Formats: sequence, C-alpha cells, structure tokens
Amino acid sequence: MERRSRSGKGRAFLKGRQTDPAALARICALLGDRPRRADLLVEYLHDIQDAEGGLPAAHLAALADELRLSLAEVYEVATFYAHFDVLTDEPPRPGRLTVRVCDSLPCALAGADGLAEALRHALEPAARVVTAPCMGRCDCAPAVQVGQHHVDLATPAMVREAVAQGRTDAELPPYTDYHAYVGAGGYRMLGACRAGEPDAEALVAALEASGLRGLGGAGFPAGRKWRFVRGQPSPRLLAVNADEGEPGTFKDRYFLERDPHRVLEGTLVAASAVGAEAIYIYLRDEYPAIREILVRELAILERHGWLDGLPVHLRRGAGAYICGEESAMLESLEGRRGLPRHKPPYPGEVGLFGRPTLIHNVETLYWVRDILERGPDWFAGQGRNGRQGLRSYSVSGRVKQPGVKIAPAGITMRALLEEHCGGMADGHRFKGYLPGGASGGILPARLDGIPLDFGALEDHGCFIGSAAVIVLSDQDSARDVALNLMRFFSYESCGQCTPCRIGTEKAVALMERDVWDRALLTELSEVMRDASICGLGQAAPNPILCALQYFAEDLL
Repeated sequence: MERRSRSGKGRAFLKGRQTDPAALARICALLGDRPRRADLLVEYLHDIQDAEGGLPAAHLAALADELRLSLAEVYEVATFYAHFDVLTDEPPRPGRLTVRVCDSLPCALAGADGLAEALRHALEPAARVVTAPCMGRCDCAPAVQVGQHHVDLATPAMVREAVAQGRTDAELPPYTDYHAYVGAGGYRMLGACRAGEPDAEALVAALEASGLRGLGGAGFPAGRKWRFVRGQPSPRLLAVNADEGEPGTFKDRYFLERDPHRVLEGTLVAASAVGAEAIYIYLRDEYPAIREILVRELAILERHGWLDGLPVHLRRGAGAYICGEESAMLESLEGRRGLPRHKPPYPGEVGLFGRPTLIHNVETLYWVRDILERGPDWFAGQGRNGRQGLRSYSVSGRVKQPGVKIAPAGITMRALLEEHCGGMADGHRFKGYLPGGASGGILPARLDGIPLDFGALEDHGCFIGSAAVIVLSDQDSARDVALNLMRFFSYESCGQCTPCRIGTEKAVALMERDVWDRALLTELSEVMRDASICGLGQAAPNPILCALQYFAEDLL
C-alpha cells in the first residue's frame, strides 16, 4: 500500500533544467491571463495536476520559468504536499483515478486496514489505491475518496460500484443557500455593522463579554484578538483557517456543508470590525464539495453587493495536517511549504504577506452572528460546571450516534455520551476516550466526569483542543491506538525541526517493539515536548504518555 512520509517524497531525479517549449505552452494555456505570482503556486500546481493526472517534471520546470521561480522552489512545494503526485519516472496519465482510503484512528477502528487491502486487490493497477490521513468524515467511518467523490461507511462493494459507474465528482449536500439564509434574517447584522450600529468598538466589546474563544484548538479569547489586530497599522488582513486535519475533527465540515452563510457573515463582520482589506479562506483539499459551495455562494454575495468591494480569496490546501497551525497556513497561502514560523512576532502583528492578520477557525466565526443578535450574555450563560459558551464536539468511535454535538462548554464525557450520543454502540463497553483528537491525549473511562473545556484536562496530561472526541471500547487496545496516532504524527511532521522529525519516527520504531521501553519513550517524549518548534511536535507524545499512565495493562 502506497504511503510515503512527507520528508521522503519525490526523491526521483529530475533530468535537466531546460524548459521544454511544449510544456511551457501547456502551462501558459492552463494559467491563461491569471497573474504570475509566487503566492499562487499551490493553486497552479492543483490546476496542472487536475488537467494532467499528476505533475510531470517538464511542467514543473515550465511553471518555475513562468513564475520566475527556481526549479527548487517549485519542486520543494510540489513534493511537500500529500495530494500532489510528481511524475518523474512515468508519462502523464490524465485518466488516472486515485482512490484514497482514510486510515486515521476512527476509520481504523471501523476496519480501514482490511478495506484498503481489499480495494488494492480489486482495483489496481487500473486505479491507484493509497491510504490517506484523516478526511474529516470520522462520523461515517470508514471513509473512502474516489477522485473527488466520498464514499461513507464504505465497503469494498460500494467503492467498486462508484469506480465502475464513474462517480468521481464531489456531490453537494443539501445546505442553506443565500436566498434561504437571507429569508431567515441573514446579513441584517452585517448591514447594521457597516452602518455603524453597532460600531467597531461595540462589536469588539460584545465578543469580549461573550467569552468566545478560538475554537480551532488554542482557545485564545476572540474579542481580545480583534482588539489587538484592530490596533495594528493598516493594511490589515483576515484569514479563515478551514484546514481541520486533526484525526477525529469534522466540525468545520459540518458547519460549512450545512450553513455556510452563517460562517461567511461572521467572517465579513470580523473583517469590518478590524478593518481588514482582504479575506483569505484556506480550505482543506479533502472538502471538494465545500469548495464548490463557497465558489457558488461567494459569487452570489458579490452580485448582491455584500462583499462591498472586499476581495475574498478562496485558496485550496493540498493535504498537509501541519497547515492547520496558523503560521504554517500563512506560509502555504504565500505559496511555500507549510513550515511553522518562529514566534514572536505573532500573526496579529506580522502575518500574511507581512501584514497584521486576524486568524480564526470556522467554528469561532460561526458563533459571531448569534452572539451579536442574542447578546453576549446569552452565549456566556450556556456552559456547565463553571464554563462559558457552547462547543461543537466532533464525536466518533464506538458510539451509537456519532456526529457533531453542539453542547454546553464544560459538559462531561459521561453526559455527552448519555445525552447526545445514545450511549455506546451495541456490544461495546466504554473503556476510554480521546478528549481532543490525536494530540489531546487518552483518558480512561473512570475519568469521565472531567469538564470538556479549556484548562480542565491539563492536570491529567490532556487538553480539549478542537474538541474531537473519539470513544474507545473494551475491544480496543490503547497500545494500538497510540501507535496509530504516532504513525500519523510521523507522516505529517513537516520536517523542519529535529525533535519532531526524528522524534516521531523513533517513537514509532520503539512502539512497534513487543515490549515498550518505558524510560526511553518517556525521555524521548520530554525532548519532543520541550524542543519542538510548534504544537504538532510538542503534543505528539501525549498518546504515549497517556498509554503509559492509564493503560499499562494494554502494554504487556
């Protein structure tokens, strides 16, 4: 089964540096009259791959020539992102079909390994079958992507049928479109804000009073971020991080597939509040249906005057978990590899293209309209156990009713399971859970009374992060769970810093042994936590440490 580490991709030799005239003509035809800017490199690589079935070496050289970049600059980007297929040893195959089988934890629990093997025997070599990291469809595991078409709750027969029938395009789900949204009062708040009622100061104050925090994982107070960016010199920008890649996380998909205009209105209100001169939406490539929805609805907004001359750029990710980290996302938006930046300076001071940039994830922006219309006290009064607000918990794993559960912040795992998930799946007994996705650690069932919110889980070696809750049962081994998660981190390491790049690889090797070396794994975890540049490496050891602390019986 094909699955290459990010640091080991694309090592085949590129022959020569001369630009092929035919390849250059093809590149010019694909780009048309669009600007030749380096920040559009990822977009143009997508265009080439979509047209050619991969990225031929001659086309990369021609693109470098056309964008006035070195071949190395183009090649390092093309080989960094998992969704790009650099063709150095074979000719382009425009009709080539790629079938991706998600092998992240929720899909692994649902039998993804056996599914991938069955599909490899059934479909190759006519189609390329590869395993892939989380697709954001954990509530309908196992998930398979045939071209751009998703097969949920997939079986070999279902995937073979999709391939045989040529169902390779994204299917748009039912959603609240512009006319339905406006008919229900949508964009009235944006209109009022642009008329100065409330003014920018009142908007910021309302966000501060509500207690709304960044819900992508960091939890920084949203109102404080607005105030800080608004106080920076112009020009200022706004970036929407819709690149959720944490295994178990699918709440952004939930909101954008169902109610995209609520997110867009929150985005436009935020841009108004901080005086942003342009908006960039960075959407993960695993969500092709959402991309079609946003392209369609943004065009309607422009026609109806709601963008008011404000440029909104929809950019396409390319399969890199690290780009969920805000500074890595900025690097990708600028047309480079998604390598995290050193901080300070923070993006609110020096962000996209060196400008002060307000960065929010999808869920944070989703709540803006409700907070302003219903009042900050409404939102702040929703929590439990001394917490404030509402949270969207992405629940997957061994439960009867997986899905996004909108519940009070601070709800416990016990209450979430009983009140929102219908209890455990038939034949399964509750054993443990991941409160915050792959990096948030693993807790045993006996600790199911801890509030699921920021600051409540840290004493137990865990954190809430993006609130991706994966439920484990007595049929699951914490050893296997931790190994699956560490393989994910090893594959997704951007490779920039040694503690993460080498640490995750060595951790996998140690965890694959029959007996875990507790002392060595603990020491390695401490080095990764203390010395990694960004949160990926710093949090990657959490599954190891939690398995050692809470599930020793599974390690024997």
